[in-house]
Amino acid sequence: MDTSDPQPADHSSGRRDQAGTPTATPFHNLDEFVALPRMSGLKLSPDGSQLVVGVSTPDPKSHRYQSALWRVDPRGEQPAVRLTRGATGESSAVFTHTGDLLFTSKRTDPDDVEATDRAPLWLLPSGLGEARVVASRIGGFSGVMAAAKSPVVVVPAPVLPGATDLSNDDELRKARKDAGISAILHDGYPVRFWDHDLGPDRPHLLAGDLSGASGSTAVGRLELRDLTPAPDGALREQGADLSQDGTLVVTGWHRPVGSGDQRSVICLIDVASGDRRVLRDDPDADLFSPLLSPDGTRVAYIRERLSTPELAPQVTVEVVDVQGGTVSRPSADWDRWPSDMAWTADGTGLLVAADQDGRSPVFVLDLAGGVRQLTDDDASYTELAPSPDGASLYALRTSYATPAHPVRISLIGAAAGTVVELPAPARHPELPGTLVDIRASASDGVAVRGWLALPHGADADHPAPLLLWIHGGPLGSWNSWSWRWTPWMMVAAGYAVLLPDPALSTGYGQDFIQRGWGAWGGAPFTDLMAVTDEVEARDDIDASRTAAMGGSFGGYMANWVAGHTDRFKAVVTHASLWSLDEFGPTTDGANYWGREMSPSMTAGNSPHLFISSINTPMLVIHGDKDYRVPIGQGIRLWYDLLSKSGLPADADGRSPHRFLYFPSENHWVLTPGHAKVWYEVVLGFLAEHVLDAAAAPVPSLLGGPPAPDAGVSGG
Repeated sequence: MDTSDPQPADHSSGRRDQAGTPTATPFHNLDEFVALPRMSGLKLSPDGSQLVVGVSTPDPKSHRYQSALWRVDPRGEQPAVRLTRGATGESSAVFTHTGDLLFTSKRTDPDDVEATDRAPLWLLPSGLGEARVVASRIGGFSGVMAAAKSPVVVVPAPVLPGATDLSNDDELRKARKDAGISAILHDGYPVRFWDHDLGPDRPHLLAGDLSGASGSTAVGRLELRDLTPAPDGALREQGADLSQDGTLVVTGWHRPVGSGDQRSVICLIDVASGDRRVLRDDPDADLFSPLLSPDGTRVAYIRERLSTPELAPQVTVEVVDVQGGTVSRPSADWDRWPSDMAWTADGTGLLVAADQDGRSPVFVLDLAGGVRQLTDDDASYTELAPSPDGASLYALRTSYATPAHPVRISLIGAAAGTVVELPAPARHPELPGTLVDIRASASDGVAVRGWLALPHGADADHPAPLLLWIHGGPLGSWNSWSWRWTPWMMVAAGYAVLLPDPALSTGYGQDFIQRGWGAWGGAPFTDLMAVTDEVEARDDIDASRTAAMGGSFGGYMANWVAGHTDRFKAVVTHASLWSLDEFGPTTDGANYWGREMSPSMTAGNSPHLFISSINTPMLVIHGDKDYRVPIGQGIRLWYDLLSKSGLPADADGRSPHRFLYFPSENHWVLTPGHAKVWYEVVLGFLAEHVLDAAAAPVPSLLGGPPAPDAGVSGG
């Protein structure tokens, strides 16, 4: 049940004139689109009286997004209030046991204005007072955890392996910078992750006591000590949790197992002594995202079964007793993959968000057995924060109708599951169309579903061109708003956008994932074609004007589609896998992908083997700093298209294919200016080949003639 501002049943909205005719929305203008505020990082104070959320907007020059912290009223009575205004933005906010707010920011310490090379940890008092620095170091901080019932804090932070202490770490960093050294000597794997190099520093956990440093009148600095000396790479990309009394830290911990592989176990660390022990090790699985129960006696975590070329991974929740080590698996037969998770206030169960049928509802897992679904709307929930009295759950809610925004969910009584939208720092953007749930039957009889975003005015007399947009992962689902992959930009240009969940998608059970495991060119492809057939049969869709696109695995599938059907008039492929035999050993996690990509799998599913069958114009997009799908994949795809595809060059030797290259971007295009370029080029390419429009002018900042206006055009 949802008691927020009502939405029409089809989730439509948008600016309309007095006659009800749709008018321009923020998605009709790229400048308005990139300026839309984006919310993330919801945190609740230990006493349940305060909520804070981060809001990202472009910096004054629109070179990057920066985040400010806003207070949201948990009762839903008062408007949101901005708390911070740092020129460099703020992040990693967390409340202390007294209600003060800790956060990280690179803004200059007013008490040490000469230390421009240092990254401080800030404290904003809960009462009157200005934010002030409580700790500062050149290496900075990767976040902060604060105990709910004591002044203990634990701060993840990078430390150089040769440093004798934190002061010496600063000295070594300065010396490395002064010497112009950026080289890294590795002795293990991995060496990169998504968009950044790993090393030479390693993540550590630093502990401190806020007793003399918190409050509006305190002036002391936080003394930090290293809880994890010489961790090597054990804490890279790992989640950790601090007990409410501040005595224990639980964390994921990588263990090398040889041959370039590693497994993740669960470790428990005593904050006072630094003593560490393995709490849970499973030779058949990776264990991560641990959470201590409110009383500190149990740890819940995610278990992911190690995959093989024949068997897909499986994700479940487990709970281990801190003292005895007894392991239980609540609701072992529940056929969903848990993601976000939190303990109930009384410690009798877990609140879990999990993909399901194109949504991601909140479920209650009772430790005594049984699962019940708490929310039942067309939305996904993240950043779960239960109130200490057990009456409410706070979260960010999102869907393809609205971006992330804070809500309160009732947990008790007849109102359990009721969702109340809280006054947020930003309003929902108005949409240029409607959202429809699509169902189809695959060639093997399995049901396949997706979302269809339709432009206002699409009907039998004015059918819309169709854009098939394939999600990445591949273990994922089109179930929540994405600022990087926003279908409403295409809808504003007149396209109907199909967002399907083919085989390998999460939220439809383990068997649905297994259908596509090790056979990416099989059921995932035929599922996509089946749901496209279903949508093209609608009278509000123009089946003669269609295109396909995707990013990451979606880009892989776009490449596969281009080599296996000529039904689309254009294909856009972003950060895409092209030659699987080369991708596997060069991606940032070759050990993971190698579990599925056997020689027979790559030989049977690599798109590059079908280059001569590609007769469709393709737009290739890739960022040079992409470590997940290395730039070599994009470069080889581009050269293969020019030299081997079935689409010939014109009389002047020019190919209809295009390559949009971002030297400074990674797997995602993140800066406001580049996001605008991405949409300009994609929409121009689609208009030329799908709508038979004149070739779009090259955006002026890419070296071509100026575009006619800053808006988004299309038919």
